[in-house]
Amino acid sequence: MIEEKVFKDPVHKYIYVQDRIVWDLINTKEFQRLRRIRQLGTSFLTFHGAEHSRFSHSLGVYEITRKIISQFERNQYADWPAEERLLCLCAALLHDVGHGPFSHSIEKVFGTNHENWSCRIILGDTDVNKVLSQVSPTFPHDVAGVICKTYRREIVTSLVSSQLDADRMDYLLRDAYFTGVNYGTFDLERILRVLRPYQGKIVVKESGMHAVEDYLMSRYQMYWQVYFHPVTRSAEILLGKALECAKALFEEGYSFEFMPEPILHLFQGKLSLSDYFLLDESLMQTVLMYWTLEKNPVLADLSGRFLHRRLFKFTSVDEQEISLLTDFQDALEEAGLDPNYYMEMDFPSDQSYDVYRPGFGKDDKLPILLLDSQDRLSEITERSEIVKSISGLHMGQHRIYYPVELFETGGPKVDVLRRRLFG
Repeated sequence: MIEEKVFKDPVHKYIYVQDRIVWDLINTKEFQRLRRIRQLGTSFLTFHGAEHSRFSHSLGVYEITRKIISQFERNQYADWPAEERLLCLCAALLHDVGHGPFSHSIEKVFGTNHENWSCRIILGDTDVNKVLSQVSPTFPHDVAGVICKTYRREIVTSLVSSQLDADRMDYLLRDAYFTGVNYGTFDLERILRVLRPYQGKIVVKESGMHAVEDYLMSRYQMYWQVYFHPVTRSAEILLGKALECAKALFEEGYSFEFMPEPILHLFQGKLSLSDYFLLDESLMQTVLMYWTLEKNPVLADLSGRFLHRRLFKFTSVDEQEISLLTDFQDALEEAGLDPNYYMEMDFPSDQSYDVYRPGFGKDDKLPILLLDSQDRLSEITERSEIVKSISGLHMGQHRIYYPVELFETGGPKVDVLRRRLFG
């Protein structure tokens, strides 16, 4: 472009756009739709500042990728394929273009996948595809290949999707900023300075190991303190139950008072690209508001609970106490509440760092490799006790979620459950 464009950003201060293709992609209707999709789903019901969008996150991922590539180019690293620059920038910008409203809840209930939708948008009859095709007829397929992890060059896909990628770096910093916590902060500039292209991979200069440790610890803390916050999980569960109830009613032939076409096609499993473009959080919240007026009392109640933040309460239990589920089911039925929609057992788990084993895992599980002064590579857990300590699967507490008013009702089964829980 004749003059670069600049976005003011609370995390990166400035985001620089220097390529006409990138600027045109930002101004497509499919990318602008991301302004209407929250980055953190239902977390705004826990952290009131978490209203930031997939749009701002996607710009942030683009900017981190641009900074990494700029560092490679300034230092003229021989192992960096300079011809892949624009491909990396476009893939970084578009990696989340297929996210739906409250995406993880929608995906769980309806079996959709945001990465598949990203690729459909990139390859379909869309403004995004038209812009990408200006580069070359095969360029949209290359961008989709990077996002869906089928592109031939690991060094390209790993910039966008790996255990040390631009996506994770941005969402940790951005989510920490907007939730008001310090857990997700780490020294981004230091990490960017120690990244190196080497033998077709992105590696870390050995002296940067401690900065990577800090980044992985930040990820660990953000998952357990923010993403798995029990109130956020309650909101996710409640929204999921409302969607499950609506889906079950639809399959039974229930006649909804309000059913916009994109939601109808979602229920039918026949979503088109034009439907998906209309499927944003504004539409979903409008639908939920109308569902509060439905004749079916369960759907109306669940929708209202979510919209008005009357979330489920939770009780933490040990694994050996899971027999409490039967008591909860009995008590809910006695109180006139369907356990299928008014109870959930939740036990979150996460893998902060996956120790790579050759032949296993996906591209986003590629190892973090350290490069020493003798040009030797070592996997980070071979050198770092901190990373080794947070590797592997970590399980959270088992929690049973249920309506807070359950114990306000009377009845022998409710009394049995009350005594088991509270003595």
